[in-house]
Amino acid sequence: MANEWNVGEKKRTALAKKVETAVIVGIIRPDQTDEQVVEHLDELDFLASTAGAKTLKRFVQRLKNPNSTSFVGKGKVEEVREYVEMHEVDLVIFDDDLTGKQTNFLEEVMKCKILDRSSLILDIFANRAQTAQAKTQVELAQMQYLLPRLRGLWTHLERQRGGIGMRGPGEKEIETDRRIVRDKISLLKQRLAKIDAQARTQRKNRSGMIRVSLAGYTNAGKSTLMNVLGKAEVLAENKLFATLDTTVRKVVVERMPFLLSDTVGFIRKLPHHLIESFKSTLDEVRESDLIVHVVDISHPQHKDHIEVVQRTLKELGAGDKPVLYVFNKMDLYRKQNLDEFLTDEERNQVEVDLKKVWEGQTKGHAIFISALKKEGLMELRSKIKLMIEDLYMERYPHRTKFW
Repeated sequence: MANEWNVGEKKRTALAKKVETAVIVGIIRPDQTDEQVVEHLDELDFLASTAGAKTLKRFVQRLKNPNSTSFVGKGKVEEVREYVEMHEVDLVIFDDDLTGKQTNFLEEVMKCKILDRSSLILDIFANRAQTAQAKTQVELAQMQYLLPRLRGLWTHLERQRGGIGMRGPGEKEIETDRRIVRDKISLLKQRLAKIDAQARTQRKNRSGMIRVSLAGYTNAGKSTLMNVLGKAEVLAENKLFATLDTTVRKVVVERMPFLLSDTVGFIRKLPHHLIESFKSTLDEVRESDLIVHVVDISHPQHKDHIEVVQRTLKELGAGDKPVLYVFNKMDLYRKQNLDEFLTDEERNQVEVDLKKVWEGQTKGHAIFISALKKEGLMELRSKIKLMIEDLYMERYPHRTKFW
């Protein structure tokens, strides 16, 4: 029987969102191994997946230095072009930054969208930004990325070659656009300064409490740990940069209170202007008393990830903070690295040896957990409590009497 109340109402239909197809391109420099490049392209593939694209193929070439016009050699460009044309690929993603000249040339040849690692990360950030602060920071980073590339991106400025009938308007037009972008950057910086002032006021109101920041490589499990420790509802999913906005929660461990904050994850080749734009968000890390460095121990390149995070913390001026290393995803580590034919005793010995190595390298400040499985959390809480207790005794000795 027809629904009489909906007579004349149009049937609502939604267009299915098309999944864009992509190919990724990288180069192997003399100082890199094949394994390193494969891992870098795996990460670029994950970035593309996070942005909503499906990677069809990878292209790699050994080069001492990128080609100034086409990034890779002309033969490789032609190989990629033929594949793109044959499979109707939507975009080609390069693992390193491209200049405006390179982007313009490659778009003319490939007849599709050309992205580099920085523009892909910026696209993910723009899609994930929720608050006014995050949106402003992302827009500022996009404008700063665009400014030096304006000339190369302008395909209609062939007038600049000179000669009769080829003078004038082109240069004026691009200079006008540069001024517009610079004005936009100035406006965004002013807007961000106001938001930062409000954030500083909020942080001042938290004085008298020890502040703990979760830091780590993107997708290491910081948000999951935040949800477990802080009883928060932070988005946690198996994607890169799931969290952009800083979340701060008050946590109490055995009557001892402290503030716990979750911040944006780090990644190798993170665009410099993006770090600059997000410095206000990362002030939580810079002004924290203790950094909990979350590491995905199951990742084959976790040592490299640790170095990237340590280097970024130094850039932010937080390299001298006390650090507790939390090696997360032990359940995945066992699944990937421990042979099913090993006895329980042999399995335990492998884990004991692993813990000894890292406890030695971190001077005893290492905990092994699985935030998802809630394994090792009691030990983690006890370790955090001991470290925070020492910090309270040093900085706020009058507060300890309340516990």
